[in-house]
Amino acid sequence: MTETGTTRPGATERGTLDKAAAENFPVAPFFLPKDWRADLMAVYGFARLVDDIGDGDLAPGGADARLLGVSPREAEDRLVLLDAFEADLDRVFSGEPRHPLLRRLQPTVRRRSLTPEPFLGLIAANRQDQLVTRYETYDDLLAYCELSANPVGRLVLAVTGTSTPERIRLSDAICTALQIVEHLQDVAEDLGRDRIYLPAADMKRFHVQEADLAPKSAGASVRALVAYEAQRARELLNEGAPLVGSVHGRLKLLLAGFVAGGRAALRAIAAAEHDVLPGPPKPGKLQLLREVGVALRGEG
Repeated sequence: MTETGTTRPGATERGTLDKAAAENFPVAPFFLPKDWRADLMAVYGFARLVDDIGDGDLAPGGADARLLGVSPREAEDRLVLLDAFEADLDRVFSGEPRHPLLRRLQPTVRRRSLTPEPFLGLIAANRQDQLVTRYETYDDLLAYCELSANPVGRLVLAVTGTSTPERIRLSDAICTALQIVEHLQDVAEDLGRDRIYLPAADMKRFHVQEADLAPKSAGASVRALVAYEAQRARELLNEGAPLVGSVHGRLKLLLAGFVAGGRAALRAIAAAEHDVLPGPPKPGKLQLLREVGVALRGEG
């Protein structure tokens, strides 16, 4: 791989990177400088692949397992795959990684002086997904988001050279909010994986049983619970929104897109009367553009 990260991706790598177009929020929009886009896509490739391992969504055929040195006999064991992926991440910092997405990441790590911690956090979150499928309290969920979501924002700040303690704090609030929004959109899908990210204490407060999450349409108690969690996400987005005004230029537009994406998704959930069980409520492009303008103006 060249230092510019512009070598042509192979089939395994390309299949993972193609998923960027389906994300709720922009990964590496066209308006960013070319070197930022390349580095953000390298980070995305890592994050997408570790999520696919944790969710059991790897491409059929076992190519990723072979690349990581995992035998066919253990290729279905997600914890074994995550351990092998972590070992390959270590080679990003100290040798020559095996997987093409990690080889693609290595020049970015060197160019941006990235540290292992945020990448290890994302692996730890997916390892936790194999072991923990319910969260008792909101604080427990926030601790999970510290691993599963906040490292992404920290990596964006690191790649763009804009990290400060205050910006990291604001970024964490935004990323946790976006993770909660995604959990609300995906209640039905997560239940199908035997995972529930609605805190058990809140479910009890709103008299929601796990069986209430299975129908094709939500009852009043589930809708009230979703509205409650959505308000929490909205407050976190508002807390983190000053991050947008703390930077300039194209980075400001990117961060406004993150905040706007969260707010537009919350509006879509509200427009569906908080019934998320038929499928993820999705905002339209016009609503998203309106929210970008609000975020850029520092309103909300």
